[in-house]
Amino acid sequence: MKQLDDKQTQQITAETPEKDVDLDDGGAMTHNDIFADLEATLDEVADANPRIADDTQKDSARDTDLRTVLEMSMAVNSSLVLDDVLQLVMRKAIELMQAERGLIMLLNDDHELQVRAAYNLCNDEVAKEDFRISRSIARQVVETGKSVYTSDAQADDRYANQESIIELHLRSIMCVPIKVKGSPIGVIYLDNSSQARMFLKSDLYLFELYAQMVSNALHNASIYNSLLRLQRYTDSVVENSPVGIVVLDAQGRILTINPTGLEIFDLNRDNIRTVLDEGKSSRFLDTLPKKEQVRWQNMLNMVLTTGEEIAKSRYYHDTGYLEKVLSLKISPLADLPNGGDGLVMAVEDITEKVTMEQYVILSEKLVARGEMAASVAHELNNYLSIITNNAELLAMNVEREKYDKAKFNCRSISDNVFKIKRFVDSLMDFSKPEVDYINYDIKHLVDDLLFSLRIQPRFKLIHFTIDLANDLPTAEIDVGQIQQVLLNLLNNAADAIEERMTQIPDEADSFKREITIRAGHEPDTDTVYISITDNGTGMPEETRNKIFTLHFTTKKGGHGLGLYNCKTIAEQHGGELTVESQAGEGTTFRLTLPRFHPKDDNE
Repeated sequence: MKQLDDKQTQQITAETPEKDVDLDDGGAMTHNDIFADLEATLDEVADANPRIADDTQKDSARDTDLRTVLEMSMAVNSSLVLDDVLQLVMRKAIELMQAERGLIMLLNDDHELQVRAAYNLCNDEVAKEDFRISRSIARQVVETGKSVYTSDAQADDRYANQESIIELHLRSIMCVPIKVKGSPIGVIYLDNSSQARMFLKSDLYLFELYAQMVSNALHNASIYNSLLRLQRYTDSVVENSPVGIVVLDAQGRILTINPTGLEIFDLNRDNIRTVLDEGKSSRFLDTLPKKEQVRWQNMLNMVLTTGEEIAKSRYYHDTGYLEKVLSLKISPLADLPNGGDGLVMAVEDITEKVTMEQYVILSEKLVARGEMAASVAHELNNYLSIITNNAELLAMNVEREKYDKAKFNCRSISDNVFKIKRFVDSLMDFSKPEVDYINYDIKHLVDDLLFSLRIQPRFKLIHFTIDLANDLPTAEIDVGQIQQVLLNLLNNAADAIEERMTQIPDEADSFKREITIRAGHEPDTDTVYISITDNGTGMPEETRNKIFTLHFTTKKGGHGLGLYNCKTIAEQHGGELTVESQAGEGTTFRLTLPRFHPKDDNE
């Protein structure tokens, strides 16, 4: 290292005030104490590696070295901004060792060396990409943790053949590791092309001492930089959160309130002073309308005293001119920046959401009227089909003078007209149809239904297999509703068979359309069942799982009400409607009913 003259030494001494410096062990040492400690270290270095100078020059150089290193150490620890510290460290290293060029490389997250600062004694800062060195040297230093030094790279067999050494006419090189807790985090590299500025062996030891002193400064700056990035990220999240965030201390003073929180509580940021701002800080309760303060005070006190969270899915807050619906959560919060405990509030304005829900409820009522109209039309068509069939049969039986059958047709028409009247009457107040339970013969119910259906063209070509148990008992049912269920199931069976016909046009002539109706009694549960099986298309599992869902349909122009209503009627009777089906193998619906309908509390 080139020695400084007496004038420079005097200037450095004059600019270095004596003051206490806090050390890691918590004690305090004066400027002179540090100076003495560094002097002892350099004495050891000088004994092992004496400079080329007489005793007077050595004493002067050692004195200057110590003061210079101390000044530099204090300078590089004066900032926590990593980029500033890196540049300062680099400049001071150039000055200390009188090097022509220098750079600092730090390990990145991928454990690769990355140039962070580069300087030239003549041109000051230079572009990092223009600063060429042997990266093998830097990698060797960071991997081994040992310094590399050569006083004449041109004559050193280790480096003489390297392209950068030859092109830049480099003479002396020093590269030392920057270590934190014994592990390298980067390197500081210096070189000279002039023989007049040749590094000495003792310069390396001084440079290593300097690197050791600045390593903690770089490490602290790196940690500060990471914390600063984390804080900026956190601040960005809080600032841009769609949820209002308010942090209060134990005295109810505002530490943090984000823009969403200001908007929710109708506050102006210019009128709010947080604990971290200058001047008297704002109390949250004072920002609220007087009529709201007591309720909020009770909630805040409860969280602070119990340490338990409060959550309200709907809290109606009066801003003074507008009532808002808030969803809020108030939680205890420890270790606030200003000390002590406090709480954090997450508040969301759900006024618009609640308003929309009310509109949806209103619209659903209106839609329900439309659905009811569709349902009414569907059910009336079922009754009208029976009336139409019996009217046709009545004409035929009168013409054939089969008056007994004609009498039955008239009675059937009359019964279904009465059912229509009862059904329409039950819709006057949009209530459920009134159920009229009677003890009825299930066998007779099935026979009457089939008698009415067989005349219809869609059922004429279908072969019906009827299997009704001999011991089939009567059951308490609403005849019209159960007949409605069976009629729906039979119509669906006919539709499935017709669809199957379209899928096998080549086999249509030989295909036998079949519907099987079975009815029986289960003594263990005292229930009766009626099952309807067809050999139609069947249903895949996905369709089968949705078949009773309101508005679900696989038919063109269907409205998805038929099977939904059938299941509803079965459940109103205390029974159930189930389905078994496989795609391409037909379908079986099974209606199970208790023999005696369940009594209501009012009955």
